[in-house]
Amino acid sequence: MSLDGLSCAEDKTKLTVSCPEYQKALGDSCYEFVGLQHTFFSAQAWCEKRGAHLAFVPDEETQHFLQRHLDSKKDVWLGLAPFAVTSLQYSPTVEGPLSWLDGSQITYSNWVSSPQPGAACGLILGNSSFQWKATRDCNKELHFICQFESGRSTVCAGHDTALQCGSGQVLMIDDSFYGRKNIYYCRSTHSQSTSAKPTQHQCGWVDVAESLTAHCHGRQVCQISEVMDSFGEPCPQLGSYLSLDYHCKDGLTLSAIAVAAVFDDVTITVKWLLDLPRGNLSCKLSTGDGHVIYLHSPEGLESIVVYKYIYPSTFVVAVECTSSEMHIVAQKIITIQEPITQFGIIRCCAGKLCFHATNCKALYGEPFQTQMEVKAGTNVTYRIQSDEILLSGLSVVRGNVPQNITVTPEMVKQLGPGCHKLTLYASNMVTFPDVSADLQLREQMLGIMTDTISKIPPNTPADVQAIAKGVSALVQKGTELSSSAQVEASLLFANLSSSLLHMNLNKSEESKNEIFSATSTIVEGASNILDYSSNMLSLGKNPFSWKERGNISGLIGALSLTTKDGSAIPVANLSQDIEILLPRPVEEQVNTSVLDLGNYSTTSINILSANTTLVLKMVPSVDPLPFKLFLGYMNYPTETNYAAMTDMPQQGTTQEERYTWLLDPKALKGNTGKYYLVVRPIVGPGIKSINATLSITSIATSCTFWNESALDWSNFGCRVGVQTTPLVTQCLCNHLTFFGSSFFVTPNTVDPSRTTELFGTFAQNPVVVCFVGALFVAYLLVVVWARRKDIQDMAKVKVTVLADNNPMDEYRYLLSVSTGHRRGACTSSQVIITLLGAEGNGEPHHLTDPKKCLFERAAVDMFLITAPFSLGDLQAIRLWHNNSGSHPAWYIGSCMVQDLQTEEKWHFLCNSWLAIDMGDGSLDKVFPVSTDIDLKRFSNLFFMKTTKAFTDGHLWYSVVNRPPSSTFTCVQRVSCCFSLLLCTMLTSIMFYGIPKDPSEQTMELGHFKFTWQHFMIGIQSSLIMFPLNILIVSIFRKTPRKVSINKHKTKKTDTLQHNVNVTLDVVIEDITRIAHLLSKTVKSNKQCLESELRPGQQVDIHAVLSVVEDFIKQNNKTCDTAQSKSSSFQILAQPQLPGSARGHPGATLEGIQKKSYYLYRQLCHIEKKLSQLGPSGFPNPHSYSQALQQVRGMKGLLEDQLNLDDLTQKRLIPADSAGDNGVMKRLCCHGELPWWFIFVGWLLVIGTSVVAGYFTMLYGLKYGKERSVSWLVSMVVSFFHSLLVIQPLKVIGLAIFFSLVIKEVEVEDFRNVPFVENDGNKGDTDQQKIRRDSSLYEPPSPADVEKMKRNKIMNQKAIALLREILTYMGFLWMLLLVAYGRRDPNAFFLNQHIQDSFSREISDSMNLGDVFTWANTSLLNNLFGVYPGFITDGNSKLVGDARLRQLRVQKNSCQIAGSMLQFVPDCHAPYSWEVEDMGSYEPGWNHSVRDNISTSTSSPWKYQTQAQLRAYPVWGEMVLYRGGGFVSELGPDLQNASNTLEYLFRNKWLDTYTRAIFIEFTVYNANVNLFCIVTLLLETTAVGAFQFHSELHSVRLYTSTGDLYSFVVAAEVIYLLFILYYMFLQGKLMKQQRWAYFRSKWNLLELTVILLSWSAVAVFIKRTLLGNRDITYYQNHKDKFASFYETATADSTLEYLIAFLVLLATIKLWHLLRLNPKMNLVAAALQRAWNETSSIIVVIAIMLVAYSIACNLIYGWRMSSYRTVADALMTIILLQIGIFNYDEVLDSTPLLGGLLFGSCIVFMTFVVLNLLISIVLMAFTQEQIYHKASDEEEIVDLMLKKICGLFGIKYNNTNDTRGSDVNEGSGLTLNNSRNIINSSADVKQHLTTHRNP
Repeated sequence: MSLDGLSCAEDKTKLTVSCPEYQKALGDSCYEFVGLQHTFFSAQAWCEKRGAHLAFVPDEETQHFLQRHLDSKKDVWLGLAPFAVTSLQYSPTVEGPLSWLDGSQITYSNWVSSPQPGAACGLILGNSSFQWKATRDCNKELHFICQFESGRSTVCAGHDTALQCGSGQVLMIDDSFYGRKNIYYCRSTHSQSTSAKPTQHQCGWVDVAESLTAHCHGRQVCQISEVMDSFGEPCPQLGSYLSLDYHCKDGLTLSAIAVAAVFDDVTITVKWLLDLPRGNLSCKLSTGDGHVIYLHSPEGLESIVVYKYIYPSTFVVAVECTSSEMHIVAQKIITIQEPITQFGIIRCCAGKLCFHATNCKALYGEPFQTQMEVKAGTNVTYRIQSDEILLSGLSVVRGNVPQNITVTPEMVKQLGPGCHKLTLYASNMVTFPDVSADLQLREQMLGIMTDTISKIPPNTPADVQAIAKGVSALVQKGTELSSSAQVEASLLFANLSSSLLHMNLNKSEESKNEIFSATSTIVEGASNILDYSSNMLSLGKNPFSWKERGNISGLIGALSLTTKDGSAIPVANLSQDIEILLPRPVEEQVNTSVLDLGNYSTTSINILSANTTLVLKMVPSVDPLPFKLFLGYMNYPTETNYAAMTDMPQQGTTQEERYTWLLDPKALKGNTGKYYLVVRPIVGPGIKSINATLSITSIATSCTFWNESALDWSNFGCRVGVQTTPLVTQCLCNHLTFFGSSFFVTPNTVDPSRTTELFGTFAQNPVVVCFVGALFVAYLLVVVWARRKDIQDMAKVKVTVLADNNPMDEYRYLLSVSTGHRRGACTSSQVIITLLGAEGNGEPHHLTDPKKCLFERAAVDMFLITAPFSLGDLQAIRLWHNNSGSHPAWYIGSCMVQDLQTEEKWHFLCNSWLAIDMGDGSLDKVFPVSTDIDLKRFSNLFFMKTTKAFTDGHLWYSVVNRPPSSTFTCVQRVSCCFSLLLCTMLTSIMFYGIPKDPSEQTMELGHFKFTWQHFMIGIQSSLIMFPLNILIVSIFRKTPRKVSINKHKTKKTDTLQHNVNVTLDVVIEDITRIAHLLSKTVKSNKQCLESELRPGQQVDIHAVLSVVEDFIKQNNKTCDTAQSKSSSFQILAQPQLPGSARGHPGATLEGIQKKSYYLYRQLCHIEKKLSQLGPSGFPNPHSYSQALQQVRGMKGLLEDQLNLDDLTQKRLIPADSAGDNGVMKRLCCHGELPWWFIFVGWLLVIGTSVVAGYFTMLYGLKYGKERSVSWLVSMVVSFFHSLLVIQPLKVIGLAIFFSLVIKEVEVEDFRNVPFVENDGNKGDTDQQKIRRDSSLYEPPSPADVEKMKRNKIMNQKAIALLREILTYMGFLWMLLLVAYGRRDPNAFFLNQHIQDSFSREISDSMNLGDVFTWANTSLLNNLFGVYPGFITDGNSKLVGDARLRQLRVQKNSCQIAGSMLQFVPDCHAPYSWEVEDMGSYEPGWNHSVRDNISTSTSSPWKYQTQAQLRAYPVWGEMVLYRGGGFVSELGPDLQNASNTLEYLFRNKWLDTYTRAIFIEFTVYNANVNLFCIVTLLLETTAVGAFQFHSELHSVRLYTSTGDLYSFVVAAEVIYLLFILYYMFLQGKLMKQQRWAYFRSKWNLLELTVILLSWSAVAVFIKRTLLGNRDITYYQNHKDKFASFYETATADSTLEYLIAFLVLLATIKLWHLLRLNPKMNLVAAALQRAWNETSSIIVVIAIMLVAYSIACNLIYGWRMSSYRTVADALMTIILLQIGIFNYDEVLDSTPLLGGLLFGSCIVFMTFVVLNLLISIVLMAFTQEQIYHKASDEEEIVDLMLKKICGLFGIKYNNTNDTRGSDVNEGSGLTLNNSRNIINSSADVKQHLTTHRNP
């Protein structure tokens, strides 16, 4: 309780006392109208506890004051009692006068009736006009009024009361005694009983003024209870009280300006009013924003401080002075405001429409709103005024927030209709003068000006110019006006322009200047409406006088329109004519004639120019006046002979239009000279003449303009108007500038002669020049790269002559093999091919070339394959490889075989994998020949067209991936791209900014809009750019390389072996080879030949020659049979292929003849060898002769056969027999250009590039920097849009069209491809023989393939396992970096330091008094440390204020046992959400009945919800607490916090209903960059003892700036990439396994890790957003409590998620170690023991629960370890591992505790747990016996072997008992005896499979 003293000056003049908001002031007293009901003595006691007494009514003013605040339905106690005698004797039966409780007499009364004798107390009757009543019944419970007297206090013994003065004041004790002088004050309990027996007590009192003066004098706050115990007890029976009189004296003044601006100097003056106290006086000044200034020695009793505030707010400035004798504090509130700078956005809205501030519109009598804001300023007051009339106003705190001010309909009506100028003001107390802005209703002003001009037209050019300036100001931003307002303004300008024409002015130069100024102003205003710039020029002389054709006289006027960027706006071909009024020359004569129409009347007119228009203006004396006009040339006209005739009046709205005749040069036929005009009146029948006159004025004029394109005067598109007068010529034109634009759009022009001048502006505009220069440099760099690529491609472009071709084979096939485009399509294997024909199968050939890499991705490789004879129509090819090398898999796209003799081609569409791990897993496949239907299938055509277009056809894309065989080199393609780019840039910049013709019609095509001008610009650009570039590309494509082509020359057999040592064995081998070849033609002789030519057997040359001779004879018979067509020759012993030559004798005959010729050449070769060998090489000369005779005999037989048909023989002669060329002869003319045309192409490239680059730079320099940058950006965007989007779509669209419609198969041309002989082909036939014996030419067997597959799978699994381990190690490393990178080890020390600081002087059990003591000492001292704004030692900044929050329960919230009701009056339950008190009270927890209850949410007596507090439920040690409560904030400094605590303590804020107390605050430690959210909790379970609990959470909300932070951010990004990678893998696995995926525990673990990771990302984002929100709230509300609880909760959640992620990720290491034999054994053992162990685990759980419940029931009420079942369960579990406190159990219940815990140890530890361990050990033993090694263990060995091999370490595989593995590269020994030729049955099966899928 605190008492505020009365402030008195030195003359004791009383001041009005200041009362709390729940009290009312009158004079020097405060009155509290209490809503409670008590008896008289209880009411007095209630008031005494608070330092007051029941109210006295000393005068009528007090009576009226109380009446105003009392309820007429309630009676209240007054402080009336029987007068007490000086002996302090009191008897209830004493009858005496009533007096006030302090013994003073009643000087004013308002009795309803005179008090009766025996009345013991008095009250006010509410229902009797608040009159008084005396009564004997003082035990009635009534409402009452407490009176607090300022400067006087009565303190009862045992009450704690504090005396307190206001700011800058100190206590002065006037008088005081301790004891008892009045029996009614501080009555004891026994003295309040109404005993029937009189009592008398003798009491005394002592003067204690001196003691109190020594204790309280000179202090601002004084605790009375500290000295009352030292006074003794003067009245032991009734009890003593302390009565004192005091006053407050000003001791210190603090003065400063109340309002100031940010950064202004604020002068703070501290003045000491008392004598300086003894001792050192120390003063410190707190500025309210956290700064403290120490004033150690004030000079002259006054100190002045000048200070600047840097942000707007309300600050409490306090000065605190202390010495050994006194302590005084003074405070002053200063409001700092931000000055207003200027208005931001201003809009006005009326109804549903909103306008700009300068165009406000509102209907009369309707409200409108104005939305405004200022760019800076606080505490802003807005007001709208019309002159001095205030229309509306508004005050806001922050000016930069948009606000709305409404002008009511009444104020709008007060303004009246029309246009009004409203001014908007913004002001605050620091802005001078006020900021203002005008609101103008412009469109209404336009209407007013239009009406005014129509009523009072201007008379002088100056008037016109003034009005035009006013209108121009209104339409300065014409686009903001409505369409109707723009039209109205345009008409107004037109009227002003027209008024100038009808003014009668003199011809002085001054008048001309005035007219020109007025017209310029009009044109400028009109340009504002149309948003263009206009240039008007007036010349007195013809600037084009050198062109005499125009015959121009008079003034020359020019008008041009341009856009804001300076581009001209073409105005031509308008649908409505433009009216142009030109003054006529003064010197030109105008003839006016007045004709009397009584008879025919004539006049003459002279026409001087052929382009003249004749205007006849007629004014009749009578209207209407009908008549006819006849015009004759050189003669008088008649009714039949005239040049022109018309009837008058004509059609028109005015007389001038009806009586005006216009004759243009066409009507006059271009004749010059004298014309005669005859007027003939039209009269009725019988009328011969009329009485009328006619005035005729003839005007000869013309409307011409300067045609810039023809450089001549022209009148096309212009005509003279009927409003032409002698002073002004009216011209009506449909254009302003040159009209005729030709069919083509004229581009922007540039003058090359200004090159030096333009390049002189390079420093100001280097954009385009630098860009073009950069393109030239980039081109040179790219050309270097392209040249290297061409060199590499040239090495690829050749036909490889295979080394295993037999030199004796003369039939040649060109093989083209295309590798697919798929990833990994290339191969490192050895590829073998066999051609399968209708007339035979070729030998297997190894496709190899040591000089280049073969079978690369998307590559085309060509080979020359030879055969002894033609194979006929090819039926299929057979491909296989030996699966060798690092990447053996091969995706074959297609093959093409060409017969070089007949130029016939066969295509094979393969599109298949030859791999053991891809496709169907086959290494050997047969591909049938493709038919036309196959080749023209859409998929094949589309793929071929698209590939061809992108690799060769498309100029840009083919630079990177051009066909190596193309003659169009990469350098040439780059150069063409460069030239095309520069030409494109030139055409683009030429037509950039070409003005649009507004009259041109816009055409729409879907969402695309274009005009004819756009179309023509595109056509012209294409005509300029594409023809030349297409010519360049065509020259490069059609010009071949000038390179020498190496032709393979087959040597003749007669010179093949001139360097070979000929022996008999060599000859026998050659003959044997011929015999083997012939054995394939006749099946019956095959076994005979094999028996005669077995290996190792001595062969006789005569026998071998006899076999060959038999074959020839049999062949002759077959040939004869074939000629008679009676049979067919069976070429092969195998079954015929589909579509072969069976049944076709012609084909068979041709095949026989081809073989005969081949055999004839071979026999010639044998004959030559025999001649070289001679007889000496034989065992005897007879053998030599016999062998030579046999050979010649066979030659004779073949010569007879070959002479059957000379034509056939000629057709069988090979290509090299006519000449020595082994390849196709290149034809002379195939549409190709001579080689020297290449120079023409390069000249064109250089020329176009230089010219285009030069003119592009000139255009860029001419356009200026801004326009050049704009063009360059548009050009780059357009280029990449075309390159990346438009052109690929075009290529795909064309490919679809050609594939669906044209269906043409393109054939590759290999004419220019050189043939390169393989070095291996230069050996002898022995090498060929050895090569043919190699197993390479035999396909792998199925067993070998399976072994390869297994080895491949093992390798893949090993690599996958290694990749998985390395990837997971990286993932785990990134996860740990993320987990620990965001944590700071300093967080623990910060939390520990804060917890230790605030938990001092905390005991295990505290009552409310202890809580207040701890709060006043430890809490405040640590919360407000040595340095202002910092806690404890000054390292941690207090963020905002601290918050004190309590949760209470309702009164009588629990039931009381019936037998205890008389002893226990009420019961208060423990805390729960159901009984929580959520009401609103007045101080002291009183329910007030007054009407003026404060609605402030900051009251500590009003409940606030958790939404209002931005709080959340909190778990305590006992229960979950709601986030709301009764709140009081502590701060911003120690003094305010101490006062707040004192106020709460005095008013019993904490009482028996309090269940939980929360102290919440947040600190920031800049040293470690951490926020710490602190929650100190004091909770009780309704037993009266509070338990202390603290919760601290440190979080980093500001990112660090060190290198580690960047590293952590990188780790987080990499971690997210890992998560995306694992998501992709799990998605693929889920797609493969479907529902089986969820049956694997490791899959579920992976899924959990992914879900937790994304949850952590979401929580991290939420925490960041919440942190930013809370920091922003703190920065805007630094004087309030800033709740960071939600941020701390989100951070805790993030920590938990990351912790679980680390846990699960670490568990996954078990899965990675599954291939370790030991780990696999452990896992298998645990799985084996699971059934038994699960039962034991259930038993253990049951026993743990049983013992936990028993211990909780026995010890839960006395030991904290067993307080709950959960605590008991934890204690029992700790018992099993040896952590147990036996002493507390044995000390409590030795026998019961020993039995209980002893049995637990025996059964749990010795029996059950040992049984569990035994089961696991047995399972492990059995698993060791029956464990089967996993196949995956081999993968581990292979992986370790690879790793060791990588580091050069020898790895010994001790577990490899299965034999040697297959080599990685399939270096297999394929011991397969199958012959490729004898596999025709398999071939047939393959072909059937491919052709009949």
